Amino acid sequence: MWLEWLVRIKNALDLMEDRMQQPLNIDEIAKAAYSSPFHFQRMFYMLTGVTVAEYVRKRRLTLAAQELSLSTTKVLDVAFKYGYDSPESFSKAFRKVHGISPSEARNPGVNLKAFPRITFHLSLKGDQEMDYKIVEKAAFTVIGKSIQVTTKNGENLREIPKFWDRLNGDGTSDRIHALGTGDDILGICLDMKYGEETFSYLIAAEGSEDVAASNGLEARTIPAATWAVFTSIGPMPHSIQKVWQRIYQEWFPASNYEHSGGPELEVYTMGNTHAEEYRSEVWIPITKK
Repeated sequence: MWLEWLVRIKNALDLMEDRMQQPLNIDEIAKAAYSSPFHFQRMFYMLTGVTVAEYVRKRRLTLAAQELSLSTTKVLDVAFKYGYDSPESFSKAFRKVHGISPSEARNPGVNLKAFPRITFHLSLKGDQEMDYKIVEKAAFTVIGKSIQVTTKNGENLREIPKFWDRLNGDGTSDRIHALGTGDDILGICLDMKYGEETFSYLIAAEGSEDVAASNGLEARTIPAATWAVFTSIGPMPHSIQKVWQRIYQEWFPASNYEHSGGPELEVYTMGNTHAEEYRSEVWIPITKK
């Protein structure tokens, strides 16, 4: 099954590369991987650290730079060829990646950046056990505080820890936990929009809308779902980060499930987060393929 998954991902990457001069059609790309668009985009991001849109954008600008440096094609024609509707938008994107204007790319000896094509290689995995269970859970309400983050250039990886530090530092996370009805505090990724490269991150606890409204907190409904629940044992954040990595590198490719597109949860128990025995969980909504 893992080898079959690898072939499907390769087919999707081949299709992306073949269509660098066409509008991005995520439905067709995901279909080549026998996957739903959401699951493919989530898998791609978790495996590579960049979204499909960001990968395609950087690959197009790599190819555009090569063409400008090796040919006399007009900048306007290169811009249109790689999907930009104006020289201004092309120049802005080009400068952001390469640090120079498109016309300067023709200067002898100029430094250009290359974003290589991504490849996946077969490697042996699964030498360590993964603790997980499948859970059916009805819809429930959570209360807390959220921020919207972007996945562009890994901004979410910087902003979410800062958000935790801020809410822990001013006592907000303790207040959320005290107002909640459960024993744990949650970190929730929701409203994930890979086309726009954004999602919301909510620090929350299970609770009621009335309590949220009277305490200046947000209330969100987490829909009923089938969840794959993975256990993490060890100090934060390394332990849970490793679990996330293994879920997408090992568990999903070898399972008969895919991401259903709903919110993802990190469940943090009370206790010393730096202890070797600290327990947390990752909850991912799933559906059968």
